[in-house]
This record gives sequence, structure tokens and C-alpha cells, in this order.
Amino acid sequence: MGQSHPPFAFSPARRVEAAHIEDAVAPFCAVIGAGPAGLFAAEALARAGARVVVYEHKPSPARKFLMAGRGGLNITHSENLERFISRYGAAAKRVAPFIRAFPPQALRDFCAELGEATFVGTSGRVFPASFKASPLLRGWLSRLASLGVTIAVRHSFLGFAEDGALRLKGPEGEFNRPASAVVLALGGASWPKLGSEGGWTGPLGAAGVAVIPLSAANSGALVAWSSIFRADYEGQPIKTVLLRHGDASARGDMVVTRAGLEGGPIYALSSRLREAAAEGATTLFVDMRPDTSLACLTRKLSRRAPKQSHATFLRRAGFSKVEIGLLREARPEGLPRDAEALATLIKNAPLRVVGVAGLERAISTAGGVSFDEVDADLMLRKLPGVFVAGEMLDFDAPTGGYLLQAAFATGLAAGRGAARYLGLPGADQAGLSPSHLPNSRAPEASNKYSV
Repeated sequence: MGQSHPPFAFSPARRVEAAHIEDAVAPFCAVIGAGPAGLFAAEALARAGARVVVYEHKPSPARKFLMAGRGGLNITHSENLERFISRYGAAAKRVAPFIRAFPPQALRDFCAELGEATFVGTSGRVFPASFKASPLLRGWLSRLASLGVTIAVRHSFLGFAEDGALRLKGPEGEFNRPASAVVLALGGASWPKLGSEGGWTGPLGAAGVAVIPLSAANSGALVAWSSIFRADYEGQPIKTVLLRHGDASARGDMVVTRAGLEGGPIYALSSRLREAAAEGATTLFVDMRPDTSLACLTRKLSRRAPKQSHATFLRRAGFSKVEIGLLREARPEGLPRDAEALATLIKNAPLRVVGVAGLERAISTAGGVSFDEVDADLMLRKLPGVFVAGEMLDFDAPTGGYLLQAAFATGLAAGRGAARYLGLPGADQAGLSPSHLPNSRAPEASNKYSV
């Protein structure tokens, strides 16, 4: 299914000395960060008529995007748009205008135009047909090069000079670069080895911009396992559980790690766990048989030989070794022999969570530039001409394609905003590919592999 592609290898469209780019009639715009938000902002600006350079401090662009592709690249979600927007929680109203302007179907069309059809999985999540990020990125970089966008790698953002010029550090040292407009798309601080290090908080804070402290989101839960459980079950999956924390719940598979638990339902509750554990340990309840009622499970567990051990009885009842071990961790004083009490434990096993994994292992970042600091075009009110996009903004997106969708949508908004700020004639259509322009043919349907 899908096309075959050669191994991905990045090569810039052309080599330039970014410190000595000659001025031209078209305004010069700088985009800082070559992730999805930055690249989409660059495309919007280039289509509007600007001359664009993307500065990236790693040796190649979009490293975190490529890493996401190793897990199948869940690029967005197919659910109802209102439900989709609600997933952003407290930031939903702030993010809504940008998602409405570039909804999930528009992102699927974007993928189709780059030669990568998408399909809807049984969970409603949307994936490229190849399950990889590299074909998309390869096609995208080629299109950006055709639009005249330059990517200058190994260039770090240091802040702003007194005259407003960008302060950058390249392979040959530090330099200042004036720009007509700047889009900051430096990411959060999760997986810092891939490029998002959060170092931008210092320069923006020094400029008076309110930045909510960065913290881990979509991260694993930390549980103080017994040494026996850790040694026996580290790396083991636990299938189809329902997790509860307060009035919130999440369902799916999880994996035992050395430090605790990871997996989709854990990530879905990680923000709540992080906030609760900040004030002390908190309790996460695990339902190991969410599709079986307490009454039905009690009846099943009532058929037990008097002298049969817990381990033998539960294995014959269909429980795996790791599930039995987890029950023992939840009740270290011993498992109950009473059928109803045992069924209750299976349906509501308490685990003591002492925190969540740090930024170095988190999928994404919570916190960032407060939405109160930007206008409707994502321009910083205290730094006219400077726009912010992507994970730098203060929103917390769950797994399921919501983070990438917001990165693309806010990247487009910032690029269009910068184009409007500069008065470029193509600002209203900035970021629209030819198939989205008036009187053009719609792209080939991108859901032909839907299931």
C-alpha cells in the first residue's frame, strides 16, 4: 500500500552563507526552527512573495517529525471537528481559530499533494499510507526549494539585538541579521536531543514576554515498583486496560517500564497525573477487564478449588503473569480469596504514582508563550514583527495527531500573519497550495485507504 521510497537523506537546496544574504526587493523573513510549524510558516511566506530563510540549529530539519514517523506517524485525527478542538482542554478556545482555518482534512490534502495518500485507522487516527515521515518530508523540502526557501542548518537562535536584529550563531560564529519579519517555531523542550531544548525561554523572558514554565506532557507515569516486579516484567505489555484518575479515564494498552508505565492511556492522563503528583503521590486506578462487569467477573472467580493458589487460579482464569504481578503490586499485603473482593481489585487496582517522566522522555511539552502575549495573527505584542508558532505556544495536546495538527495550523497562521504584517499582496492566500486556490481542481481524494 503506497509508494516505495529510497532511504531518506537531507541535502539543502543550495549552500548559502546565512550571515551574508544580499538584500533584495522582496522582504526578507526569517523562520527559526525547521520542524512542521516552521516549515509551514516558511511555505506560507514564500507563497505570499517573501524571501525566506529557515534557520535550524541541528544538522538537518524536522528531526522530531522523522522520529514520530518511526511509530507510524499519526498525523491527525478524523473525529468531528468540534470534538477535535475540545481535545486541547483549557487552550481549546485559543487554538480553535487556527484549527478551523486549517482543519484535519486540509492536512490530509496537503499530504496527498506531496504524493502521500492518508488513511483512517480503526481508532479514527490518520496515518500516511507509507506509515513514514520521510517521504512527506522529502517531497516537502523539494517543494520549498522550488519556492525559493533556503534552509540554513547549524544556526542557533540567541535572541535579539538592541536594534531588533536577530542574533544567531552559525558554524563561523555569532552574527546579527536584520529581518522584515520573524517566525519563531523552536518547539518545546521534549526530547531535547532532537532539537527542542527550550532555550528560547530566556531571550523571550528577557524581552518581557510571559512564558508559562515548560513541563512534560504525554509522558510516562512514575511508579516505585518492587525490585522483583521490575526485574520480572520490565518491557512487558498489558493489553486493553481502562485507567481512571479522578473523573477522567482512558483506555488502551500500556507497557511496564523500569520507572513505571507508558502507553496511550497513560499519556492521555499524564497532565492530570503531573499536576496531582506535584503535591505528593497520587493514585491511578487500573481496570484490567473493562469489558467485563463486576458481577460477571465475580461469578467467574467464584469457581475456585479451595486449596488452589492465586497464581494458578488466575492464570487458568485468563490472566497473564504480568497482570498477576501488577495485582500484587497494587495489594502487597496479599490478594484476597473472596471472589467479589478479588474481582473488585481486578476492576479497580490502585497504583501509587509519584510523578511523570521528565522532558527528556516526554512526547510533548506543556506550557510556553501565553496566548495573552500574542494577537490574532500570533504576533508578539511586545515584539512587533515577531510571530510564534507550534509547540512554543501554551497548549497541551494529547496523543492522537493533535500536536502535529496544531503545529501545522499555527505555523500557517503565523506565516499568513507575517505576510499581512508586511503588506504582501499574496497574504490572504499565503500557504494555500495550487489545489486550494479559487477556480482550481480539488486534489485526489486522500482517504482511499480508509478502513
